[in-house]
Amino acid sequence: MPAAILLIVDVQERLFNAMDADRRDEMIKNIKILAQTATRLGLPIVVTEQYPKGLGGTLPELRELLRDVRPFEKTAFSCCGADGFVERLRATGAEHVVVAGMEAHVCVLLTTLDLLRGGYRVTVAADAVCSRTRANADVGLAEARQAGAVVSSTETIVFRWLGRADTDVFREISKLLR
Repeated sequence: MPAAILLIVDVQERLFNAMDADRRDEMIKNIKILAQTATRLGLPIVVTEQYPKGLGGTLPELRELLRDVRPFEKTAFSCCGADGFVERLRATGAEHVVVAGMEAHVCVLLTTLDLLRGGYRVTVAADAVCSRTRANADVGLAEARQAGAVVSSTETIVFRWLGRADTDVFREISKLLR
C-alpha cells in the first residue's frame, strides 16, 4: 500500500456544537479509532484548525489523544490553500490521504478536491465526517465521490491499513471496533 496519512480537518470546540447532533458523537468515536490505528501503525497524522481564535481549538478529547501532533492553523477553507500545508504533506511522503473531520461539504470537500487535483489518492471516511445538517454532509460526500475520491467507512479503512488478522496490531486495534 502506498504511504498513507490521516488528515483530521477542523474538529474544533465551537464548530462541534453546531454539528448534526445525530452524527457528531459517531464522528468523534470514529476519528479516535482512525487516530489510534494510524498512531499504532506509525502513519503520519495532520490536524488542522480553521481560525482557532474564533472557533476554538481542537476538541480536548482529541487533543489528549493527539498530544504529539501540533495543529496546523488555517483560514482557507481548503487545507491546501493554507500557507505551508502542501509542503508539510509532501514532507510525509504520503501518496494516499484519508480525510476525516468537519464540515463534510466545506473544508473536507474543498480539501479533497484540491488533494485530488494535486495527484493524491483520497479516501473520505464517511462515518468520520459531519456537517451542520445531514443533507449538507450527504452533498459533500456525493461530490467527493463524483470527483474521484473513495468514500468509505472507518472500519473498512482500518482493515485496509491492517491488511491481515494474524498480528498483535490487529488484535489490539480490533478491540476498538467492537
